[in-house]
Amino acid sequence: MNQRQVLQVFEQYQKSRTQFVQTIAELATRPQNIEALQNAGVMSLLRPLLLDVVPTIQQTAALALGRLASYNEDLAEAVVKGDILPQLIYSLAEQNRFYKKAAAFVLRAVAKHSPALAQAVVDCGALDALVISLEEFDPDVKEAAAWALGYIARHNANLSQEVVDAGAVPLLVLCIQEPEVALKRIAASALSDIAKHSPELAQTVVDTGAIAHLAQMILNPDAKLKRQVFSALSQISKHSVDLAEMVVEAEIFPAVLACLRDPDEYVRKNVTTLMREITKHTPELSQMIVNTGGVAAVVDYLGDSHGNVRLSGIMMLGYVAAHSENLAMAVIVSKVGVPDLPPTQAKKALKSILPKCTYLPALEPLLYEAPSNILKHVVCQFSKVLPRDSKARRLFVTSGGLKKVQEIKADPGSALQEYINSINSCYPEEIVRYYSPGYSETLLERVEKYQPV
Repeated sequence: MNQRQVLQVFEQYQKSRTQFVQTIAELATRPQNIEALQNAGVMSLLRPLLLDVVPTIQQTAALALGRLASYNEDLAEAVVKGDILPQLIYSLAEQNRFYKKAAAFVLRAVAKHSPALAQAVVDCGALDALVISLEEFDPDVKEAAAWALGYIARHNANLSQEVVDAGAVPLLVLCIQEPEVALKRIAASALSDIAKHSPELAQTVVDTGAIAHLAQMILNPDAKLKRQVFSALSQISKHSVDLAEMVVEAEIFPAVLACLRDPDEYVRKNVTTLMREITKHTPELSQMIVNTGGVAAVVDYLGDSHGNVRLSGIMMLGYVAAHSENLAMAVIVSKVGVPDLPPTQAKKALKSILPKCTYLPALEPLLYEAPSNILKHVVCQFSKVLPRDSKARRLFVTSGGLKKVQEIKADPGSALQEYINSINSCYPEEIVRYYSPGYSETLLERVEKYQPV
């Protein structure tokens, strides 16, 4: 056997290894193949290929492992138990950018399933290697590392603190300043995952100057980036008055209100979530949003939206109205009752809003405009205020409110009928009878039949 024939054996072996890892990586993209691959012992076959002398084989083996580990928790645990993670982490610091990206993908795929698996990734020393990867020149490597760090941090405060202690936050803030939109998205998402767990972690994010850089991106044309930006600002705002004020001081209002008309429903949802997290803290923060037109903008958003994405907007209105009567009036004047909201969602806002509204002339338009699922709560508030306010009782008659109440059709014995009866009990019987439907016709009939002496 001459030298050429010997080399052909090695070439054939390399081609076979290459074909094997490429085929496995392709098969791993289809869920129906996963069980068969697992039963065939694919993990133990891929592991030695991570140290292959051919870089493309190493990278493809890592890609295949990542796809398998991403599929379910059992396969992710098999990666941990097979001592594959230390191998990957070592290579993350030594190999080329393509391998680094694939290795970070495996770490993310393992960490995403549970806090225990994320902790296993941390215990293998992954954080230092991932943080170093955030300083790589290649944006794809930075993106893969930021993604893995976010998946580790999202589980709980302890894991987030470990990500912070590894020095990730300042580098993630640098990543949101990079020109690549995909990198901005993932870095903003990771900051959101860190900030959400506690005021201390959110403060750490704020201390690196993240708010100012996030605020600059609220009008970026990329919808997926805006989703993450508003999510991060929401996670910072929710913890305390001071943090919410820092977000507001970045002068994001009224610019964010334009995003309530964004074509992407999750951008709109995340904007209302941000407004909810800010308004819940103090009357002053709520008043600021009212002054910028925030309540009217949210009411318009609710009228144009459908499903559960509206819930954060409804809760925001409830928080605003709960602070004071003046703020409740601002919500009422914006006609919160007009959109045809599902009863369970409407009640959440109304329970906070209506008890604050003791100035009944502001409520009266709702007697004419509110849908049936809201009308009951409006009439209930009238039944509470009128017995204690003689001036309001007089105005209620002269404005036509009492007449309108008599025209409401309520089932006998229903809560609505009880509220109507309570209102009627505030007036002499002849006044109530006078405004009852058909009473004027009865009087006319009596006039027609009357025979003068």
